[in-house]
Amino acid sequence: MNPIKKEDIRQEVFDLYDDYAHNRIDRRCFVQRLSVYAIGGLTVPALMSFLMPDYTATAQVTPGDTRVQTKYVHYNSPKGGGSIKALLAWPKNLKKKTGGIVVVHENRGLNPYIEDVARRAALEGFIALAPDALTPLGGYPGNDDEGRALQAKRNKDEMLEDFIAAADDLKNQANCNGKVGVVGFCFGGWIANMMAVRMPALSAAVPFYGTQPSEADVARIHAPLQLHYAGLDTRVNEGWPAYEAALKSHHKKYTAYVYANANHGFHNNTTPRYDKAAAELAWKRTIDFFKKQL
Repeated sequence: MNPIKKEDIRQEVFDLYDDYAHNRIDRRCFVQRLSVYAIGGLTVPALMSFLMPDYTATAQVTPGDTRVQTKYVHYNSPKGGGSIKALLAWPKNLKKKTGGIVVVHENRGLNPYIEDVARRAALEGFIALAPDALTPLGGYPGNDDEGRALQAKRNKDEMLEDFIAAADDLKNQANCNGKVGVVGFCFGGWIANMMAVRMPALSAAVPFYGTQPSEADVARIHAPLQLHYAGLDTRVNEGWPAYEAALKSHHKKYTAYVYANANHGFHNNTTPRYDKAAAELAWKRTIDFFKKQL
């Protein structure tokens, strides 16, 4: 059987996966609905395998890359989950203090993709801290399905406290210059937006396809924002016009990019929703923004 190609998959399949990945339908419902698209030689197992993340050969900066250094650390989140595990990554042979970036995972814990993003940030010259909000429940369990189920058991506002505490911890790292930004994806995009609301001293925030804060919260934002949205992501994008209007009304510093024909999750290179051109452009913009702000 020939391998499935992304261009052969209907948009409805990606939309269905988005519903499943965000717990709007369970696995049984996902499989049942997916069977409608198992035509023309495609089978449900083949579609399932195609849609699921592949962590075996997708890392852009592999664990053990000699250009960066990494270690797992714990920091205290007194208003959140207590002692939180995180991956700390920094450039090898760092010559001077540099800016810090909190890397916030999606709705499934600190999986290999997010760890890779932290290493990518370190390769660009930053100190990156990627917390695992699943730490109080035992940590990322090794697969995304169980990770989503665990994360659904935590209160999102308590998890927000975990990432705020991460920024405070990162700011005090010996090699940090005191400037800290945040980049987050999906759930992490909401966290990035809310850290900008909650942290007056935050130096920069980069939400990727994150849901938006309320208009009342927008008034509290001080950090410059760079926002990335996927053109096909109708679920998240429906909140953008009101958010933009509030940002303009309150004279906030922001730049927003919408990537045409890209799906929610387009930066995540472990799933077929990945859009290489959009992801690479968005990441370049992100790094350029952090280099300016941090």
